Amino acid sequence: MKRNCCDMRGMLSFLILFLVSKKPMHGQEIADELEKRKGERPSPGTIYPALKSLKEMGFIQEKKDGKTINYTITKTGEHSLKISKQQFCRTFMDVF
Repeated sequence: MKRNCCDMRGMLSFLILFLVSKKPMHGQEIADELEKRKGERPSPGTIYPALKSLKEMGFIQEKKDGKTINYTITKTGEHSLKISKQQFCRTFMDVF
């Protein structure tokens, strides 16, 4: 089942989608950036299933560069990120 919005539970998918919307990244770069932002490094067992799910939903695509796989956002992913940002703002606007 395709959704028009990434999974916001735990916000991992949202954060990954946001990060790859800024520039293509490989898994290690994503883990590094998440560690900087959240203060905790996610394990490969956490990141790669989220990447697989985002890819299956058509939100990101893989581009191989030798042994390195870089992830980039798709047009569908850009649309999902836009909707997810709106949901985030509606949900958390009063928190700030």
